[in-house]
Amino acid sequence: MSTTIFEYDFKNGPFQGKSSFPSGIFIDGEFSAGSNGTTIDIINPTNGKVVGKVAEGTSKDVDRAVQAAKRAFHTSWGLKAPGALRGKLLADLADLIEKHSDELASLESLDNGKTFTNSKHIDLAMSIATIRYYSGWADKIHGQVIETDESKLAYTRHEPFGVVGQILPWNFPLMMMAWKLGPALATGNCIVLKPSEFTPLTALRMASIIKEAGFPPGVVNIVTGYGNTVGQAISEHMAIDKVAFTGSTLVGRKIMESAAKSNLKNVTLELGGKSPNIVFDDADLDLAVNWSVHGIFWNHGQTCCAGSRIYVQEGIYDKFVSLFTAKTKQLKLGDPFASDSYQGPQVSQVQFDRIMEFIESGKKEGATVHHGGERHGNEGFWIQPTIFTDTRPDMRIVKEEIFGPVGVIIKFKDEEDALRQANDTLYGLAAAVFTKDITRGIQFAHKLEAGTMWINCVNSLHPNVPFGGYKQSGVGRELGEYALNNYTNVKSVHVNLGKTLAL
Repeated sequence: MSTTIFEYDFKNGPFQGKSSFPSGIFIDGEFSAGSNGTTIDIINPTNGKVVGKVAEGTSKDVDRAVQAAKRAFHTSWGLKAPGALRGKLLADLADLIEKHSDELASLESLDNGKTFTNSKHIDLAMSIATIRYYSGWADKIHGQVIETDESKLAYTRHEPFGVVGQILPWNFPLMMMAWKLGPALATGNCIVLKPSEFTPLTALRMASIIKEAGFPPGVVNIVTGYGNTVGQAISEHMAIDKVAFTGSTLVGRKIMESAAKSNLKNVTLELGGKSPNIVFDDADLDLAVNWSVHGIFWNHGQTCCAGSRIYVQEGIYDKFVSLFTAKTKQLKLGDPFASDSYQGPQVSQVQFDRIMEFIESGKKEGATVHHGGERHGNEGFWIQPTIFTDTRPDMRIVKEEIFGPVGVIIKFKDEEDALRQANDTLYGLAAAVFTKDITRGIQFAHKLEAGTMWINCVNSLHPNVPFGGYKQSGVGRELGEYALNNYTNVKSVHVNLGKTLAL
């Protein structure tokens, strides 16, 4: 079956020249067209223009990928590949990602709209570190001997599920791919992966790199397509034993429902957030302002753990708002490949329209647009960094995840008031506290209902440290040793050492 080729000639940035690679469905180590022969347009979010095409997969392609993954699991991977081999291949993969990091970062910026600086020094750096981290775990996946009595040997084994489905978001395409691939491959699973239809380029470029690293055919399969076809097929497939998803809470519910209705597959969900960012009156104000600006406007606000609800103690509220506004006005919206650009465009027309609708709802409900609130430029999907004040807890911009460069700044009186407002949410992904009193910071952090807590920083992650949410922000944990539990079954083995049974 013939396949599409993606080609783009990069004119500026560290990677200059043509990036060219197959952009078809990647199954059993080979590229092909989707079963329907149709394609998906790739849109440059800076100007809304088509820059290429990728193959559109279907449920038939998912089934083909699952069969390839099953064969690989039983013949060349799973329990057939020792941990040392899995670790070496992961380490080699990390080296190849690093070798191609300028090209991958350029593709990420082209596809998503994020700045090259962020793509290279955050997304790529985190991706490489994550794969390297899990390469070290591959030969350390083990159970334990459990004492019972002298007549029995009892031990556990941590065994891979087999075929796992992984569904990626569009905000951190390559980084989320690394978060998913690392623990799944380290534990011996084979993968059927769906990148977002908005941002599939780095996943498809990675297919060739995974093949170059030496992974056996069928260990990693990539099916590009839409959520209601490919995503749903992965969630429902009877031969997929586990599915991991990062994205919205709404879609996460649908995946869990589909998984329950099919074979009751194991599910890991990293979902949305409406994270509180709490600034006490004893905080280092400059530090709090800089981190808070980063907390909401980094990655164009398209971050699940963005500090979108900024609570500031009443004694410093006016000064904080003044400094925060001044810092926000300094942020440059511009060419993602320019070294001084901070914010690029939103990822798509759909996301642009959604964010602008939220901004309009804030205006209609009586909030004050303190800064921004409008489109930026005349083409593409650009939105001004936006600050709302004078809000109420029942407003949509306070309650719902916007997933864009829109923050609300809210006054609070004391710790009790801050805690009540911060925890008044359906979400619980992350939270931040700014204070010079480290005891207060730690004690307050322990009271907040969130899976990740930052003290005097925000949006700071590390491959060794687990990440995930409370409440409707998810199920399970990514990263760290904890993520290995997402991809293994625990088997208990009882060995009789001579005890007879009288019947």
